[in-house]
Amino acid sequence: MAKKVLVVDDEPGIVSAIAYALRREGYEVDTAADGEEALGKVSTFRPNAMVLDVMMPKLSGYDVCRRLENRKDIGIILLTVKNDIVDKIVGLELGADDYMTKPFEIRELLARVKALLRRLDKQGGETPGEIIEYGALRVYPGRRSAELDGQQLELTPKEFDLLLLLLSHPQRVYMREELLEQVWEMDYAGGTRTVDIHIQRLRKKLGEPYQNVLQTVYGVGYKAIPAGSYP
Repeated sequence: MAKKVLVVDDEPGIVSAIAYALRREGYEVDTAADGEEALGKVSTFRPNAMVLDVMMPKLSGYDVCRRLENRKDIGIILLTVKNDIVDKIVGLELGADDYMTKPFEIRELLARVKALLRRLDKQGGETPGEIIEYGALRVYPGRRSAELDGQQLELTPKEFDLLLLLLSHPQRVYMREELLEQVWEMDYAGGTRTVDIHIQRLRKKLGEPYQNVLQTVYGVGYKAIPAGSYP
């Protein structure tokens, strides 16, 4: 079954170009011209990924991200004419998985869409019955879900991938560049700051005391502590 991509932008020329390129790659594509229409299409079209413009009428791309903060298995690539690191951080803090600044090369956008969808498809070779346990924190690689105290954690695709990688290799120190390569599967134009933002979001969602599962190795990167540290 073809993967579904929703393209959202108020510039018809950009929407047409992106949609045409995606369809040529075999994706099923739908489009929207503003944030309100995009939210409606999410409910009816049920995309696997969204290419989402930031500056739009009615609801901005940031607003759409806020409304979809508890989404599951929908990857988001933000588009914007701005090139300020603050704008990138805002988008990533709202749960976007990737970020591109206009003007951009269609081929690069296609590569990022492919990488994002590939990550969503990966099961990591585990069977659905396998579980990673840290006390009351449980991660199910096969079904791409995580629970804390029996309640499902609402993680974005990249947050889940990052958590799974770190918990699968406790005490292994990952440099930020390594995490970008393994989780994003490509050199990430947003820089290593995106790793810090995703770690911060994970810690916030884990809360006390489980936010301490993810340790900062200053000047290097991050690691997970051993599972036995939590009863």
